[in-house]
Amino acid sequence: MGTKSKLPDREKGTKAPLRAVLDANVYVAAYLSRNPRSPNKELFQRWRDSQFVLLVSKDTLKEVVEKFGELGIDQQLTLELVSHILADAEYVHVSEEDVQPIILADPDDDHILACAVMGKADYLVTYDPHFDCLGGEYRGFKIVDGLHFLYVVRGD
Repeated sequence: MGTKSKLPDREKGTKAPLRAVLDANVYVAAYLSRNPRSPNKELFQRWRDSQFVLLVSKDTLKEVVEKFGELGIDQQLTLELVSHILADAEYVHVSEEDVQPIILADPDDDHILACAVMGKADYLVTYDPHFDCLGGEYRGFKIVDGLHFLYVVRGD
């Protein structure tokens, strides 16, 4: 899986790009939006323009593919998205031991948290209310919706 090798080293004190995990609902919102000015579509364009590092794990990718399938999103679009992610996102290895039972209302969300923790994310971007129990932050990263993350990426 592709990782961008030109990223500055965080430990050297240089300003590293933001690192973010996007929940499947953000991908779905971007792909289903008919609004060309959709914040979620803009987020994906900014990722493609290397304005932040997208972190993915096997389980986060699997959830995206499953959600797209459940919603009947065209398989070709799904394959194109996965292809872009595999080429340009940073893969995070998450073992079963890394996944802790935190989100009791939806244990699948624990895989998203684990990806953010193991990938040293700055942000987890989601519209899922199950994450509200964490109060907007968990183990050093912020939990925000797509619009608020877009504000951060833009520097607003």
